[in-house]
Amino acid sequence: MKIKNILLTSAIASCSFSLGAQEIVRTDAYVWKGDSIIQGEFCAYAPSEYEIVSSYHAQPHYFMPVEQTWKLKNDISSYPKLKTSNTLHSAIFNMGLDEMVNAVEPDTTLRTGKEWAGVWTRDVSYSIILSMAYMQPEASMISLKKKVNANGRIIQDTGSGGAWPISSDRMIWAVAAYEVYKVTGDKEWLKFIYPVIRNSFEDDFKTTHNKETRLVKGETSFIDWREQSYPKWMQTADIYNSESLNTSIVHAEGLRILSKIADEMGDFNIAEKYKKASEEIASAINKNFWMSDKGYYGMYTYGRENMILNPRAETLGESLAIIFDIADPERAKTISQNNPTTPYGTAIFYPQISDMPSYHNNALWPFVASYWTLACAKAGNEQATLQGIGSVFRPAALFATNKENFNLDNGDIATELNSSNMLWSLSGNIAITCRILFGINYEADGLSFSPFVPKTLSDTRTLSNFKYRNATLNITVEGYGDRIKHFSLNGKEQKPFIPADISGENDIHIIMDCEDIPAMKVNNVPNLKAPLTPIAWIENDCLCWNPIEYIGHYEVLLNGKRIAKTNQTSYKLTSEGEWQVIGVSNEGVESFASEPRSNAESFIIQFSDEKTSMKSEEISYQPTQPIAGYMGEGFVEIDHATDAINIPIKVKKAGEYAIYIRYANGNGPVNTENKCAIRTISVDREKIGIAVMPHRGVANWNDWGMTNALKANLSAGKHILTIDYRPENENMNLSTNHAIIDCIKLVKIK
Repeated sequence: MKIKNILLTSAIASCSFSLGAQEIVRTDAYVWKGDSIIQGEFCAYAPSEYEIVSSYHAQPHYFMPVEQTWKLKNDISSYPKLKTSNTLHSAIFNMGLDEMVNAVEPDTTLRTGKEWAGVWTRDVSYSIILSMAYMQPEASMISLKKKVNANGRIIQDTGSGGAWPISSDRMIWAVAAYEVYKVTGDKEWLKFIYPVIRNSFEDDFKTTHNKETRLVKGETSFIDWREQSYPKWMQTADIYNSESLNTSIVHAEGLRILSKIADEMGDFNIAEKYKKASEEIASAINKNFWMSDKGYYGMYTYGRENMILNPRAETLGESLAIIFDIADPERAKTISQNNPTTPYGTAIFYPQISDMPSYHNNALWPFVASYWTLACAKAGNEQATLQGIGSVFRPAALFATNKENFNLDNGDIATELNSSNMLWSLSGNIAITCRILFGINYEADGLSFSPFVPKTLSDTRTLSNFKYRNATLNITVEGYGDRIKHFSLNGKEQKPFIPADISGENDIHIIMDCEDIPAMKVNNVPNLKAPLTPIAWIENDCLCWNPIEYIGHYEVLLNGKRIAKTNQTSYKLTSEGEWQVIGVSNEGVESFASEPRSNAESFIIQFSDEKTSMKSEEISYQPTQPIAGYMGEGFVEIDHATDAINIPIKVKKAGEYAIYIRYANGNGPVNTENKCAIRTISVDREKIGIAVMPHRGVANWNDWGMTNALKANLSAGKHILTIDYRPENENMNLSTNHAIIDCIKLVKIK
């Protein structure tokens, strides 16, 4: 303990000494000067490139201790060696390599984090795209193979209501798999991933792709704790029915990559099909999510029969829109200048949810901050790039490890869950150096270079022993700016590109033009909480709701459209439809919309041959008490072996109807596992969509809820509604695809 205190005292003295060094980044929360990062009373300093010492103390009584020192533990001599005049930068990079070695398991898979064992599809994929493809190509391949199921489909990790299709971001696997191909040039790998990606997308076309909007249904990528990012009233079936910005972008990019693979395989007609599908999603994203008044994209659409846009900024989505060229160059610049940036960095989303603790809500995640920094560099925003780098390096230095996430109020690790040695955090740390400051970009046929070096980071940096296929590269970047003045390979000047067939040891020297990068702004804002969500109900022909504190006014919605503003807490219903209310603060910050309440005409249809007990062999959790809460005489049980169920319905008035199925699924918890029941719904033999029946709690067979709304235009008279299981309805569990259903509800929309 005495030695540790001496080190901390030394760190404080070193920080004080380095205050005269060049200031690299300053925000209202911290400053990076020379080899030190100072945040209030705390500081972190690198005595050498293989050591970091910090004086940080975490929030008292937090369950997770804070590391105050890092020293190199593993042999990293086989990996790239960074040489720079900034010792702290070198130490943070080396800490990333050191913790990367820790993350490679004995079976050569990539461990998600110190507290997170195993391979997770989204975690490993985002990490591979950032840097693991070129740092750990073999482990990347093995890890991705682990996330393919027996049916040759990409595995959606366990998640809200039983994983896929409520969570539908598994297609980031496709982007990661192709990144590995660009790094290695391995044709056998390309042959392996092609059918996996294609089969997975074909299932998604039938299940998660909205043919009407061309967007993708399902949860916002990686933000998979329901109440951390969605209104409390939203059921998991509602989340399936929503469409998120970043998951839609992931699908657009995955399809673009699938088109490229098909083209390389000689399947030219198929390549055109997937290219067109990618372009349709990209166009729909720009049509449905772009908010010109804010200068960035909205987070997701949500609702039941009528969808509205959640206007929060969502940083991973904004970043991927720039990186994957969903946003054109001018729009990319606009996003980089308008996405809200707090003193500690960009939030997962902004503004925050008031009555939720920090995890996805009210948090910075370094891997997201790394994608944001890559995006800002691509957009040419120097100051945003600097603050992005700072938002990753600050916590890495102060906590002497690559942590998972941080509280945006104070920059601390006191969140609902956290982990050291986090794979995607350390991957982002490494990517900032390799992809931005050295500008390394992988193409299928070689490496291109486009360094982006902010003026305060001007230096002569060398990244030696950088492995690329059959070559070893020693790369030097000199100066600052966003344009290359001279590029030489082994002393000969040429274009900033090297072919994939390069071999042996090679020296690359890049001299930047040292011209000031055109100035752009950063939307620096304080961390902000949105108003609470109103709770609304219909009473005496009025929409009523509870008053919200500190509210400026309320906005009333009918069928997803804003029709009135009021300072009252009730509104006279003027017509039939779906009603909601939004609270707006005096600063113009909106709450979530309340749960939809409908006064439209509706009717219920019971099933015939209903039972009061279950007999399926697929039941995961037996009921702990007799099943209750059903309507009518009982319920109908469905599993893999169930024949198609045909229900006669009679409609008095022609029009568009929303169709719901009332169901129970006690085969898993609300927040995890993978046994969501999925069925195809048809009317008069014409498919109208997919009904999902997510988990509602372990053995909780008395908790009944509604599926997502399915819309159909029905003429007056008799129809047959069919519920059946098709191969594309298979879930991630493969063995249990089971639920009980109680009745059908039809609501007249138009």
